Amino acid sequence: MSGPLSLSPAAQIHTDWFGTEQQPIVVVDSALDDPHRVVAIAAQHDFTAIGPFYPGLRAAVSERIAMELVRPLLPELEVTFGLALPPRFLECYLSLLTTPSERLQPIQRFPHFDGLEAERLAVLLYLDAAESTGTGFYRQRDTGFESVDAARFEHYRRVLEAEVAALGLPNSGYIGGDSAHFERTFRVSGLFNRMVIYRGHALHCADIPAGYVPDANPQTGRLTLNLFLA
Repeated sequence: MSGPLSLSPAAQIHTDWFGTEQQPIVVVDSALDDPHRVVAIAAQHDFTAIGPFYPGLRAAVSERIAMELVRPLLPELEVTFGLALPPRFLECYLSLLTTPSERLQPIQRFPHFDGLEAERLAVLLYLDAAESTGTGFYRQRDTGFESVDAARFEHYRRVLEAEVAALGLPNSGYIGGDSAHFERTFRVSGLFNRMVIYRGHALHCADIPAGYVPDANPQTGRLTLNLFLA
């Protein structure tokens, strides 16, 4: 019997490349046979704040359950992302965005990266039936960086600190489109039951429209599943 996160045999899979760095992104539509079942299961979880960066609440998902979502794709991911080995499980969460834009910490107003390793992959499954949000990918204006690895990190950090000193922090709120420090290069719409897979060191951020009102109910709020591989 398949688990709630088993990849659907009817999933529609394609790969895009974005930005001047031509980063690959795998897009999987109709990822689950019964996404509403997963939302109902999520509503039974206890969500809590995990770490200082995500602007909301999370509930951990086990490796045994989470890997059913990507196991059939591992050989393809190994080739698409040029990995030396098939990617392995790092961590997984159900995530619920609950922080109003005016209460974001300064670090949450910038694009971010999940790690400096080129082999780290982020798997994001959209489970918000409202489909009003998505994910944006960005280029740092002064450096032209669209991803940040270990070789780039110190330069990226120094430039960003200098920009903040000269231009100030971004306005309160989610970044959305372009800003004084970054320009958006690509956007994925958060269609219900869509999964996207990209390198975690790509600069990215949740794309949240102006006036969005966070909802702490997993059945009606911005619910995603975030799986990290390496």
